[in-house]
Amino acid sequence: MTQALHTSDLHSLPLLARGKVRDNYAVGDDRILMLASDRISAYDVIMSQPIPGKGQLLTQMALYWFEQLKDICPNHLTGEEPTSVVAADEVDQVRGRAMLVKRLRPIPVEAVVRGYLAGSGWMEYQQSQSVCGVTLPAGLNNASQLPAPIFTPAAKAEVGEHDENISFERTVEMIGQDLAERIRDISIRLYQTAAEIALKRGIIIADTKFEFGLDAQDNLVLMDEVLTPDSSRYWPADQYQEGSNPPSFDKQFLRDWLSAQPWDKTPPAPTLPAEVIAQTSAKYQEALQRVTGQA
Repeated sequence: MTQALHTSDLHSLPLLARGKVRDNYAVGDDRILMLASDRISAYDVIMSQPIPGKGQLLTQMALYWFEQLKDICPNHLTGEEPTSVVAADEVDQVRGRAMLVKRLRPIPVEAVVRGYLAGSGWMEYQQSQSVCGVTLPAGLNNASQLPAPIFTPAAKAEVGEHDENISFERTVEMIGQDLAERIRDISIRLYQTAAEIALKRGIIIADTKFEFGLDAQDNLVLMDEVLTPDSSRYWPADQYQEGSNPPSFDKQFLRDWLSAQPWDKTPPAPTLPAEVIAQTSAKYQEALQRVTGQA
């Protein structure tokens, strides 16, 4: 792994935006260099310390899944080497942690698919026996597998704000019936295919979110990250038990540590001890290795 990268600084390309993890740079007017930093956030607050190697791990995981799912939906990858569009002294910042992608018109809906009842879905079910307007059977528990995967979209929020869960009807109002149905059906297919692959490797994908854009010909294209531990709830199948949340391959370890601190969940975040950084890094590494076989 190269040295940890909290914030990239490329002088050869104009910066478009910095997210919680990714820094996006314009490459001409038709492509974007999407660079995954080692930043990590919890409770919508970015930690001041990076998790070494996290950006490379997320990028390799996303590239793996784009390859597995390319027959279901086209994706935004150009196939070009990301280091080819930056200056020689910037290659170390880019190598292994970036994707060179097509610039698309993003659709302002996150396509969330749930195969299990967890997180905000479990909380909503307890109140209404439904999730995002989808009525579910009575008697389900925390972490119950659903009879079939459900599409529970969310409206994208501004950086630093929480995405808002919305109904399918609201999605139709936002983007139209045809596009909403296409996104729903493709998202469920993507999830089902990925979940079957992961289960053979001992991983349950409890839920995930996809993002889509439209190209110049109005083709629907899968974009951003896909099926990483940052965008998905990964559970070890051998520790799954209905009624409680299994330990997840993501930043739950970090969240648990933060929850035990005297912190009001506003910036600045507490300084992370070395063991928390190491344990969080190990969770991401284990997810990559178990799903893809890559060290």
